[in-house]
Amino acid sequence: MSGYMGYMVIAGIFTLIGWVVSNRLKSKFNEYSKVPISSGLSGKEVAERMLNYYGISDVVVKPAQGFLSDHYNPMDRTVNLSPEVFQGRSVMSAAVAAHECGHAVQHATAYSMLKFRSAVVPLVKVASGMQSYLLMFALGGFGLNMNGVGGTLLIITIIAFAVTTLFSLVTLPVEFDASRRALVWLDQNQITVGEEQEKAKDGLKWAAMTYVSAALASLVTLLYLIMQFMGSRD
Repeated sequence: MSGYMGYMVIAGIFTLIGWVVSNRLKSKFNEYSKVPISSGLSGKEVAERMLNYYGISDVVVKPAQGFLSDHYNPMDRTVNLSPEVFQGRSVMSAAVAAHECGHAVQHATAYSMLKFRSAVVPLVKVASGMQSYLLMFALGGFGLNMNGVGGTLLIITIIAFAVTTLFSLVTLPVEFDASRRALVWLDQNQITVGEEQEKAKDGLKWAAMTYVSAALASLVTLLYLIMQFMGSRD
């Protein structure tokens, strides 16, 4: 099997895993979006209460467009919530809104992993933009001739994947910590109680699994490229 074909097999396997995890998340989101919370708060209200609780007054809660488009933007200090979350008064809307505010709390408290992730974003954008072309030429067009252009391109490809893999791995503690902060706050303030809290925890778990599968795919691909490099030197 050629180097490029081996990569395509790995990419295919993890694309399937990502698809399964993504569909599971969508299923959980739809299920828990139908479960109302006893506090009766909308996602927007949950977010504003959590920000107020932590004394964060310079972050604005805004509606976003698209399904599962929720995110915190540290550049303009906004918590952006999808329509289902912004307007929803369900377990899932509360969990997602609190999770995104968890990132705002990380930002306000200078959480080290978030600072590091933000710092490498410009480098990651460059590396991720180059990856597909590098792979095509390093593993395909030029082969693995270590005395030629192929060997140089493969080294550059490994460096590019190392950058994006590092970003994926650093993202994991950032996401898990945001969920932990969200769940603790929801519980302590009785926004979600009893079974509601368990469902919120389950929903955020599957959201985190999307990042786990992406990080694993990136790590396995990086290791495969390193093995190709080492093997080509024999």
